[in-house]
Amino acid sequence: MNETVPFLKIPTIKIDIRKKVDRNGIIYLHSGIPLNPYPMRVTERLLYWAGRSPNTVFLGQRGENGQWDTLTYGATWEKIQSIGQYLLNSGASTERPVVIVSENSLEHGLLALAAMHVGIPYAPLTPAYASRSSDFKKLRTCIDQLSPGLVFMQDGTAVKKAIQTLIVDIPVVAVENVGSDQVDFYQLLNTEVTAEVQKAFQAIKPSATAKILFTSGSTGTPVGVINTHDNLCSNWQQITQTFPFIEDGGLTLIDWLPWSHTFGGNQNFGITMYNGGSLYIDGGKPTPQGFSLTLQNLNEIAPTAYFNVPKGFEMLLTHLKEDGELCALFFSNLKMLFYAAASLPQHIWDGLDGLAMKTIGKKLLISSGYGMTESSPAALLNTNIGAVSGNLGIPVPGLQIKLVPDGDKLEARFRGKNMTPGYWRNKEATINAFDDEGFFK
Repeated sequence: MNETVPFLKIPTIKIDIRKKVDRNGIIYLHSGIPLNPYPMRVTERLLYWAGRSPNTVFLGQRGENGQWDTLTYGATWEKIQSIGQYLLNSGASTERPVVIVSENSLEHGLLALAAMHVGIPYAPLTPAYASRSSDFKKLRTCIDQLSPGLVFMQDGTAVKKAIQTLIVDIPVVAVENVGSDQVDFYQLLNTEVTAEVQKAFQAIKPSATAKILFTSGSTGTPVGVINTHDNLCSNWQQITQTFPFIEDGGLTLIDWLPWSHTFGGNQNFGITMYNGGSLYIDGGKPTPQGFSLTLQNLNEIAPTAYFNVPKGFEMLLTHLKEDGELCALFFSNLKMLFYAAASLPQHIWDGLDGLAMKTIGKKLLISSGYGMTESSPAALLNTNIGAVSGNLGIPVPGLQIKLVPDGDKLEARFRGKNMTPGYWRNKEATINAFDDEGFFK
């Protein structure tokens, strides 16, 4: 870090990396800082915040009238009890997961939490599998692997052809344009709660599957990665220890990243709930057509951390340079910028640095890391204020990294509480994914 350059000071984890090299040249790395205790079930932190700050906004989404519709922690907790009861009464189970084929929405979030609350796995599928495909090949692969007990889609007509083609004798729940053969989501909200909900919650073990998150991998064929309750809770604690400024409601996000992907769905949604923060769903996207809505949202919500892909930062930088009011609001509460999915071009990084200096007189932590669906997702995180683009950081607490010589390169392997136990109903892929020491390859 260059001490002559003023940086906004935020608490980050101490760098304490332990290293061991064996006689074969294999390098083992881990953080010397232990992983702090964390809950054993995903919704334990939701219960905590519903009791401590029930009126704090957890989720927000712009409604048809242009105003923000919000869910508080207290309201979220109450609603998932009723939805959870409906799921227990339905055909969904540990072997017949809930499938969500939807963009991010308040209802999507409620159903996901309700399923995990009563121990039923859920799988959020990329909506494009149903809306932008002619043969529905990838959707069919996912459905065949999952054997779902219930399917959710936001709009009852949006993906109806795909649903009718692939799903027979499975309840389909919708929020908008509910068909005569579909279940209205509000029926779930009005289900009378019994003691079975609390009983199901208490029965959840850390090793129980919480999510099945599909990744295309190198073959292009969707493979269902298992994320257990232990995987998710431990990773949220790992991220929180690395960036402690997000604790105790210190996180406000305006975020478009899809919940069918580990970056948006596991990390951003999860660390918000875990820390009692607020996540406002950005219906925009870093595209020529979608970015105007993102700008509208950023003119109303001042984030404390902003997560995006490099293309999103590139588009944002152009507008921040042109709009002084937007720039002032954007940097007013900001503690960190975080990019992922690709390397951030250095000129974009430098441009953001320059605007921060001009606006608040200090530079910010611009961070990234290394992660994957199988690590829930964070494995490495950069806390080096004043780094340059491409720095992926250090191992999170509780994660071991094994660097195995492979020609003139090193293959990275991972082992820790946040690492997946394997792939849903794919024994061969699971066996092949781990070495003889239990490291994910």
